[in-house]
Amino acid sequence: MEILDNIVWNSLAGPHSRFALGGPTARRYAPGFSPILGFADPDRPDFASIAAHCQRDEHFYCDGWAGSVPSGWQIVFESSMFKMVRVGEFTDDDDRTGAIPLGPEHFLQAQELAVRLQPGPFGPRTPELGEYFGVFDGPRLIAMAGERFHAGPFREISGVCTDPEFQGRGLARGLVVTLARRQSARGEIPFLHVMRDNVRARLMYERLGFEYYRESVVRVVRFA
Repeated sequence: MEILDNIVWNSLAGPHSRFALGGPTARRYAPGFSPILGFADPDRPDFASIAAHCQRDEHFYCDGWAGSVPSGWQIVFESSMFKMVRVGEFTDDDDRTGAIPLGPEHFLQAQELAVRLQPGPFGPRTPELGEYFGVFDGPRLIAMAGERFHAGPFREISGVCTDPEFQGRGLARGLVVTLARRQSARGEIPFLHVMRDNVRARLMYERLGFEYYRESVVRVVRFA
């Protein structure tokens, strides 16, 4: 489980290294992907080395760093979130949402849905990081969820969101079930992040068997 303690870095320096910019102490997802920074040592983040790979006024998410802000950077948001893990085979709960895999032809709609509903850091190329599934009402994408961080046996479920017009129909739940079942079948361990104040989502994940692993600081920083 220690991999999860610094999952951003372990993803950027591991399976997602081809999507990363940076060096041996700090990396970021390349432009177009989720705007997230990872550090080899989150207690002593090397902002100086990653600055060369950032543009002025870019905003980035950071997980697990609670120290003072370095010169040239500004904290614009701070909260906390939980890592939740689903251990064991995921064989229960059928998904009856009619979800289908999202391909490149759907990425623009996925980006528009994410911009509108703000499920977390998301970019137009984020769906390239793993499998993404969506539910459609005719040609309109109304709900989606997919995969992001990946290191060791752990695979994150991310980008979970449903258009408010279609909430209450179990679409998010069905999408999480679809992804978690597929991950379990591959021998992977599903996990996810949820903001502390998102009680509704936390209760849903608890009902699906996700357990709390740890709470960590999450910040959005601006490169000034």
